[in-house]
Amino acid sequence: MRMHVLTGGFLQMRRSVFYPDADRAEKMRLPVNCYLLRHPRGNVLFDTGCHPAVVTEPEARWGGLAKFMTPVGRPEDNLIDQLAELGLTPDDIDLVINSHLHTDHCGCNRFFRRAEVRAHAQELEYARRPDALAQGIFSEDWAEGTSIRPFSESVDIFGDGRLILLPVPGHTPGMTAALVHLESGDRFVLASDCVPMSEHLLGEIIPRNTWNPELLTASLAELRRIQSQGYTVLCGHDPVQWDTLRTGALAYE
Repeated sequence: MRMHVLTGGFLQMRRSVFYPDADRAEKMRLPVNCYLLRHPRGNVLFDTGCHPAVVTEPEARWGGLAKFMTPVGRPEDNLIDQLAELGLTPDDIDLVINSHLHTDHCGCNRFFRRAEVRAHAQELEYARRPDALAQGIFSEDWAEGTSIRPFSESVDIFGDGRLILLPVPGHTPGMTAALVHLESGDRFVLASDCVPMSEHLLGEIIPRNTWNPELLTASLAELRRIQSQGYTVLCGHDPVQWDTLRTGALAYE
């Protein structure tokens, strides 16, 4: 199995969202990490990033949220264009996994009409709540044009240990990471927003956009345990880590 790290867009947000003691006027430019996993039995996406329209029409797509989570990438910084650079179309994708249902992680779901889509059952319940829109969850991202098959516990996607889904609640109720085992022996944790930046893995800094701090603390402890076994933790929005990664066509094998 090979892994491509792809961009789902770039955002500007207040630093204090992730570092509560930071000056509220300070901003950060953040990558939105997505991953293509090319297994002999199918092509899998872990997260689909921001909808392409948010760059050119942010308020039309996101409304008032665009003031707090502002798209700052190029129009081509989206998952669909990234796949095209690899010679793939949405119809080449067999499975889409949403780590959670915030709009910057499932914004391109509707393009993958042929693929099976999976997300945690508790995340689906959370996304159906009356206040979901205020939490950055848009039904047009995940509930229109595709159906999502839920899971409620750890899942070995192909039954061979190459791709295992691991619930890590805290950021949201159904937040899910993925354990990836490559042919080379390299092992990764796709942590998404359970670990937005590397510093958060220590659990000493709890982001403001955390649904349940106690559950997040427990999830981070579990990821630290897994990291100690030789896994590399790939964060959801870490600009420093992003600059060190192979991206696009440069696969991890």
